[in-house]
Amino acid sequence: MLARNVISSILKHDAKITSYKIALLRAINDVVLNFPDLQLYQRDVAIPLKLLAQFWIAYYWPFVQSEQPIFQGQRSLFKGEIRNDMTFRPQLTALRQEWEQVLGGVSRPSDGFFLIGELRVPRKYTKYPQSLHQAYAETVASIEKALEMPIKYAGLGHWEVFAKPCKLKLLDHPVIAVPGTQLEDKCLIVEANLWQAFQEMSLWVEALCIHEWCLFSEKVQQESPQRAERGLIYTLLTDRPDNRRPLTWERNQVDLLLMEGKEFICPWTEKRIVPGIEYHLDHLVPVSVIPINELWNLLPADPKFNSHKKRDRLPSLMRLQTAQPYFELAYQHYSSSALLSTALQEDIRIRFPTSDAMVPKTLAKAVVNLIEIVASSRNLARF
Repeated sequence: MLARNVISSILKHDAKITSYKIALLRAINDVVLNFPDLQLYQRDVAIPLKLLAQFWIAYYWPFVQSEQPIFQGQRSLFKGEIRNDMTFRPQLTALRQEWEQVLGGVSRPSDGFFLIGELRVPRKYTKYPQSLHQAYAETVASIEKALEMPIKYAGLGHWEVFAKPCKLKLLDHPVIAVPGTQLEDKCLIVEANLWQAFQEMSLWVEALCIHEWCLFSEKVQQESPQRAERGLIYTLLTDRPDNRRPLTWERNQVDLLLMEGKEFICPWTEKRIVPGIEYHLDHLVPVSVIPINELWNLLPADPKFNSHKKRDRLPSLMRLQTAQPYFELAYQHYSSSALLSTALQEDIRIRFPTSDAMVPKTLAKAVVNLIEIVASSRNLARF
């Protein structure tokens, strides 16, 4: 069966007692979107289960609101006790409650996406309390166990589509691992042709996952007499984080570079940015596309153009090629600062598969390639 047919068959025809299979394919699709340059290796890809689990935190987050949970499968009675629809519901519920204590209020449906983005970046991770770290680790561990079920039963038989996950160090054939993967991490192997299919059909896979998830959730019996209407499920699944958290630390470090005489150039208007000139820290890949607050994705830019022209769009290939030297200049300046250099290196390690990306010129090229692949695979609006 063709790889693209495998994806559609699982989503539309596989038996489902929970939404796990849908969540699995959506998570793989999001990993492909987040690490698009892995396709250049044309090899099977090893995805750590803990990374897939992080995406599941984001997807299932809106369904574990304490006052109004939305069940994702039928619950059953076992030895006088009601079994949860999701084995990890208690851990994820506790994590959301812990996060709301940190936040000081009720969280948004997309706060799961925001949280996994924050805790992925080492310098941001350390800013949160140990209690949140613990709740997060317990949730990831619980979801890792749950992931084995949809991986095993995807397709018509056991382990038909995916091999049984194993530790990276135990794999008996060459693969390319997602950046940040450790030898002890248990990994799902996605064959090269299936990875390519996700890459080519990324937008379609995302849409079909959400569509099938809405239809599935609508059929699940809830505690209240009312069903979980598909419109509500769609809203919850498609909510995205905004830029509500100011990039104070990053701005302060850029301001210090400016005061030291470093000059930045807006990659879109070629406007010089020097002390006294207003600027925005532009997300090269907009938060609405992929919420990435890693330093390589943040560059000083003309605020007027950023607010009124670029917004949540991506640059054309020609604009990217023109902007590449200005990316390189910014990365050179970041590398001249002890604090920014450390942050930049940390962020490169969790995003790009080669150590060559530590060199500003190579990093600029890698970022251009990443943005171009993301824009093409998702058919995004460009300027």
